[in-house]
Amino acid sequence: MSTSMPAPRIVVVSAGLSQPSSTRLLADRLVEAVRRELAREGREPQVQVVELRELATDIAGHLVTGFPAPVLRQVIGDVTGADAVIAVTPVFAASYSGLFKSFFDLIEPDALAGKPVLMGATGGTARHSLVLDHAMRPLFSYLHATAVPTAVYAASEDWGGTGDPRTETLPRRVDRAARELAALLPGERVSPAPEHGAGESADAEEEPEVVPFAQQLAALRPR
Repeated sequence: MSTSMPAPRIVVVSAGLSQPSSTRLLADRLVEAVRRELAREGREPQVQVVELRELATDIAGHLVTGFPAPVLRQVIGDVTGADAVIAVTPVFAASYSGLFKSFFDLIEPDALAGKPVLMGATGGTARHSLVLDHAMRPLFSYLHATAVPTAVYAASEDWGGTGDPRTETLPRRVDRAARELAALLPGERVSPAPEHGAGESADAEEEPEVVPFAQQLAALRPR
């Protein structure tokens, strides 16, 4: 297998406000799934995670003055220069968070033109899942980005549960979105080796181990 394929650059924008947060947890799950998909092709992406809560003051200052602080200017350049973006926000008042929207308000309308974007959102109830199509998809359409078909919403019951049978489990939705993003990344694609034996159906694939949400959050807390 060729080793000269370029390493795709992926920037993850997480708008979670707490530490740890379910928003960052979902972002990490999406990154892990994309890594697995690219590993099938012998590629390892360069991943940069941006926590918007650490830039909140600079974002507000830029909106007021029109001049970004050096750190914020660098982050904006990283996002617009990436091969793909994974953008995840908590849901507030049935929409993306103000911090999330304020950051993307600073992006020039054509700076993300054609760039693949995987969208994710978290909330306390599945009722807010429409935020993906009613708020986030129009935002990235305005920015001329290429949003992958599958956007991933994670409600509280999705973590450690079986999920809604009409939307599949959270791990399966994450994997499908990751496949779609990986297909849009630059570089040579190679056919993966068969994963199933002769006569064995892919539907027999073992479901990923479910870890309770509280346990996942505890693992993220600073030691």
